[in-house]
Amino acid sequence: MLTFFNEHHAHHGPRAVPRPGAPLPCSEIPERLDLIVAELHGRGLGQIVTPHGVSLASLERVHTPRYLHFLRSAWSAWLALDPRNAGRDIQPAVWPARMQRHDIEPDDFTGRLGLYAMDGITPLTAGTWIAAKTGADCAINAAHALRLGEHASFALTRPPGHHAGADHFGGGCFLNNAALAAQHLLDDGLERVAILDLDAHHGNGTQGIFYGRGDVLFVSIHADPHAAYPYYSGHADETGAGPGAGANMNLPLARGAGSTQWFAALETACLKMAGFAPQALVVSLGVQSHFGLGTGDFLRLGERLGYLGLPTAFMLEGGDAGPALGVDVVNVLDGFETVA
Repeated sequence: MLTFFNEHHAHHGPRAVPRPGAPLPCSEIPERLDLIVAELHGRGLGQIVTPHGVSLASLERVHTPRYLHFLRSAWSAWLALDPRNAGRDIQPAVWPARMQRHDIEPDDFTGRLGLYAMDGITPLTAGTWIAAKTGADCAINAAHALRLGEHASFALTRPPGHHAGADHFGGGCFLNNAALAAQHLLDDGLERVAILDLDAHHGNGTQGIFYGRGDVLFVSIHADPHAAYPYYSGHADETGAGPGAGANMNLPLARGAGSTQWFAALETACLKMAGFAPQALVVSLGVQSHFGLGTGDFLRLGERLGYLGLPTAFMLEGGDAGPALGVDVVNVLDGFETVA
């Protein structure tokens, strides 16, 4: 039986809706979770539980302490600047560019904000830290469930996580749930973990966290970054560095690619994972409509992942906030359950 870890603070998180023309990776709004939960209740698939809180030390296994301190204190610092800021989201205005310092944290709030922000389309709000932290709790609990004998689990959270790096937020993401789950599995005794990122946008944060390591294989199928967010990572020649050489695989798909090309990439990803021989799998599950995948395709996807025969923790990432979202996400889980 699948175990679903759901955060009751979901509706207090940031509502990341882009300004006109801003290419936000997904419609990151509370209604996304409502659609999935309704579908889960309708099918009676698994049980939904509230996660236990995890320590900041667990988050520091992936994220830097100064970045975590910034996220925790940002809203208070924002209000201290001007009490009228209570009605305004926090949006960065400056960023360090090439040849500028990243190692020194500015005293000024605007400078600190730009140091940790990847883009200008991911607002910080009063509920950002609570929602992101509780999502991280879900992710680590989902990973731990595998170590307790569950064959599959699902972190049903918002905001998503795969664009968040060790020391930056962006793309609607603040804490990297997939990375936290994988790291917990390693800390709890496993030697090799695979992360399969199926969101339509490259998981730049996850790649960056593990790029120089050989104990985590990261494989991502996504839209070609020549024309899609996050633009500056996700190319096929990014294969890892140092001890992580060969432990990173990007499978970018050109604009106009359809389900045939997507499933061919999935098969390549599965073969790569089989060669790595992981002891568990973390799936960054995004369900956008970029590659023409239909309802039946998501069932097929779940079945293929089930045939890998690995303890699997699913992390909710991006997705179109349309009426099919709940059906598509739960179809993946349903398909997995039929063969796992």
